[in-house]
Amino acid sequence: MAIDTRGETADKPSGEKKTRTSPALFYRQVVNELRKVIWPTRKDLITYTTVVLVFVLIMVAIVYGLDSALGWAVLKVFGGA
Repeated sequence: MAIDTRGETADKPSGEKKTRTSPALFYRQVVNELRKVIWPTRKDLITYTTVVLVFVLIMVAIVYGLDSALGWAVLKVFGGA
């Protein structure tokens, strides 16, 4: 049996009034969460960046190749200039 919980927050019962978080509390929570983050080292960052750039270049080459091949095929089929 499923319970419909749409529109309700997970941590408060539906009858409780919602309170706003102050900007100072929000800032403290953000700083606290950022302290938990494991930041990559410079070597890791360079490695990740290189992998992403190589992947993007490969994808660009694939899309360019497919675009060129399909464009050539369409011109052959429909008799373009």
